[in-house]
Amino acid sequence: MAEWIDFSISSAYKARYPGVAFGFTLISDCRPLSDSAGFDQYKRNLLRKMRKRETLAGISRRIDAYDRFFQGFGFECPLPRHLKRTVQSGFPRYNLMVDAHFMAEMCAGILVAVTDFDRVEGGLMLDVSRGGERSVGMGGRQFITTEGEIVLRDEKDIICVLCQGADEKTKVRDDTGNVLFYSYAVPGIDRIHLEEGLTVAAQTMAQWGGGNIKGLEVFIE
Repeated sequence: MAEWIDFSISSAYKARYPGVAFGFTLISDCRPLSDSAGFDQYKRNLLRKMRKRETLAGISRRIDAYDRFFQGFGFECPLPRHLKRTVQSGFPRYNLMVDAHFMAEMCAGILVAVTDFDRVEGGLMLDVSRGGERSVGMGGRQFITTEGEIVLRDEKDIICVLCQGADEKTKVRDDTGNVLFYSYAVPGIDRIHLEEGLTVAAQTMAQWGGGNIKGLEVFIE
């Protein structure tokens, strides 16, 4: 495992989802965006590449795989809606960290989350829910897990339920300096696409937020 992050994969995950990858990248000492015009041009350049017919076809296939996986647990996957909106209107504008997360998802056709690394309590574990577990999602939404759902835990709480969303505790704020992006694969998604998306996120934060890339790694069992 990587030395720059305390991370483990449970035996339950390995048994249920063998060969299904998961990845992280950590960017430290990030600052708010200062060059909005330059960043907008950077986003337009990425958008043009993403919209190329062959590239977009591959992105669509991967998003379809996530959609099928979510439906298997009775949830709607947000990626198809995000893709349609992005193709029609471009990348959304929120803040640098959230924008980098959306660009990583759409450029690679994968699911990416962004979190404030300083709010993570202890080591992280990729795991499978036993069902009926609860966590507080963004905006105070109550998540109740289904048996077999993929979850990411710290030593105190579930911080993300793959098919339902990330938690309130670790969401990025305006003063977040140490930014962790993580990406789930589902069956049918190759690790190379996680690497591609996480690289977009890491390079974006380094270039436009002045951050330092502490590491990027994709794990597969």
